[in-house]
Amino acid sequence: MPGGTFDMFSATVLSSVSGLQVTETKLTNGELLLIACVILVGLFALQHCGTHRVAFVFAPIVTVWLLSIFLVGLYNTIHWNPKIVRAFSPHYIIKFFSETGKEGWISLGGILLSITGTEAMFADLGHFTALSIRLAFAFVIYPCLVVQYMGQAAFLSKNVDSISRSFYDSIPEPVFWPVFVIATLAAIVGSQAVITATFSIIKQCHALGCFPRVKVVHTSKHIYGQIYIPEINWILMILTLAITIGFQDTTMIGHAYGLACMTVMFITTFLMALVIVFVWQKSVLLATAFLLFFWFIEGVYLSAAFIKVPQGGWVPLVLSFIFMVVMYVWHYGTRKKYTFDLHNKVSLKWLLGLGPSLGIVRVPGIGLIYSELATGVPAIFSHFVTNLPAFHKVLVFVCVKSVPVPYVSPEERFLIGRICPRPYRMYRCIVRYGYKDIQRDTGDFENQLIQSIAEFIQMEAVEPQSSSSENSSFDGRMAVISTRTLQSSSSLVVSEQEDVGVSNSIQSSKSPTLQSLRSIYDDENPQIRRRRVRFHLPPNPGMDPAVREELMDLIEAKEAGVAYILGHSYVKARRSSSFVKKVAIDIGYSFLRKNCRGPTVALNIPHISLIEVGMIYYV
Repeated sequence: MPGGTFDMFSATVLSSVSGLQVTETKLTNGELLLIACVILVGLFALQHCGTHRVAFVFAPIVTVWLLSIFLVGLYNTIHWNPKIVRAFSPHYIIKFFSETGKEGWISLGGILLSITGTEAMFADLGHFTALSIRLAFAFVIYPCLVVQYMGQAAFLSKNVDSISRSFYDSIPEPVFWPVFVIATLAAIVGSQAVITATFSIIKQCHALGCFPRVKVVHTSKHIYGQIYIPEINWILMILTLAITIGFQDTTMIGHAYGLACMTVMFITTFLMALVIVFVWQKSVLLATAFLLFFWFIEGVYLSAAFIKVPQGGWVPLVLSFIFMVVMYVWHYGTRKKYTFDLHNKVSLKWLLGLGPSLGIVRVPGIGLIYSELATGVPAIFSHFVTNLPAFHKVLVFVCVKSVPVPYVSPEERFLIGRICPRPYRMYRCIVRYGYKDIQRDTGDFENQLIQSIAEFIQMEAVEPQSSSSENSSFDGRMAVISTRTLQSSSSLVVSEQEDVGVSNSIQSSKSPTLQSLRSIYDDENPQIRRRRVRFHLPPNPGMDPAVREELMDLIEAKEAGVAYILGHSYVKARRSSSFVKKVAIDIGYSFLRKNCRGPTVALNIPHISLIEVGMIYYV
């Protein structure tokens, strides 16, 4: 639950620095709040640097922290009340409920806070193996937590007045300051883990089409998964500070955090039942038994946590509702736009009727037309053809797809196909990424694309069943082209030159205007450099003349320049649509599209090579 993230930051940092109130300094609540806010602002402000620079100290900090609470808990148990070990017997929980009744059930909402810290430890599950998590939790985390809480219970049995500050009061005075320092550092490490996990979840939701486009910055070239999302970082900081300043009480924040964590566990149990049936292929009876057993236990805690809704528990519910509405509206609008594209594709018969020239002047160069359609020609292409007097000689419809798998191997990244007969020089390229793949702009995309098309052309000539003659229509076949290194290409001979500016795509142009624009762009962006790669056709007397001609056209088009063509669509609801749909599309989705990152940022397209054409979609 998103609201639990902000509550976790506030509760963790506030509780860690609250130890200053039991020292001789006797800080006021306002001073304590100021220190907590400074720590939170500093934590979020340093996110752009990446955690890899200091991550090497995270494991020692957590290890020392767990060892510290274990030793303190063991000391308190022996010193204050060794008989507290009897609490391991289930007899006492039965006796507790029998004597307290309803009050005991309500107290479960507070008891829940003793296990909420473990949820943060599982925030980065995807970065560790299942075996390491099982071993760490069973043999390190769980024993340390049990001994610490047992020690606090032993201390409270002799010091009832210290209930509100039991942890810091139970720490022996000689080791108070070392434990306080390590507690503050452990709180920062735990918060950092949740921030990193939030970035990762947002990136995966965006890849699956469930979240508006945001800027994803990869802070490390070597450590996989180290990302930074500026928009989400500052939203997290603002909401966390608002909760910290608004509540100013760890008890109320704990109520919100406990409800969020219990709801997450409740939902996770249901999802785990689905995993048992659909992933592990076990019986439905086993999944049902698992679901009912754990739902009964979690339901008791959840029902007690809901009692705390008026006392701060409403925060995660409200925040979760807002995020759910944003994600639903974005997904709904995106799906409606895709459905419109799917049902309004350009007819292949209409394209064939235009002829190889498409009824316009075909100028040298390659036009990369980005589309969300994996099949067919998008409706916006007819908008291009009817409004532009000229178009590039080679057209490639590029579709970047995020598939519902974590990773896509480089060997399966590119799918290449042909649109219309060979003289049209129209191709399709589907670039597939997993939702955890890193899409870096290395400058080699154009070169890999040209090489893949060249390999497809030769592959098509070798396989007669998939070749397209001048009078045949496109049959929809696509081939997987491995993204091998340029030096290993057998289709084209590659030569590299020294690095030049990103706008080398127009270097061969004779237009003084374009040349002046190129020099201005290079002056404004001196840090952007790409490799200059030239392609040559290898000597092969046995090559089909039609294939050689097509490859030569491809090379000449590459030398003439590459332009990126995007359709800037405006989505509106039809007049006959329902009120809810008009609100979702005209207000919600339009607002999100205007304020989220544009596709030019998401695709790292140089502005000097970009062409955008607007079009209104009525869905």
